[in-house]
Amino acid sequence: MSCGDPHETDCREVLEEVYLYLDLECTNDHRAVIARHLDECSPCLREYGIEQEVKQLVGRCCGAETAPAELRERLRRKLAELVADGSREFQPD
Repeated sequence: MSCGDPHETDCREVLEEVYLYLDLECTNDHRAVIARHLDECSPCLREYGIEQEVKQLVGRCCGAETAPAELRERLRRKLAELVADGSREFQPD
């Protein structure tokens, strides 16, 4: 996805890393870059809002359960593929 406007950080890169941003799993410097992008790009901000809602829903449904590291990594790769393809459909492996 790209909004078509020029940004310091590409929309695709921001959306590929939105879960790392939400989970506080990236460096403070990279968090600042993503936050700056979200502040100036309303299409990405809308997408971020959707991702945030999904994360909250999963948190409510799963409580304190922790997914195995292998599953988390597979999901991250799949989400990155979906963002790269611009696809909204999730096809489990």
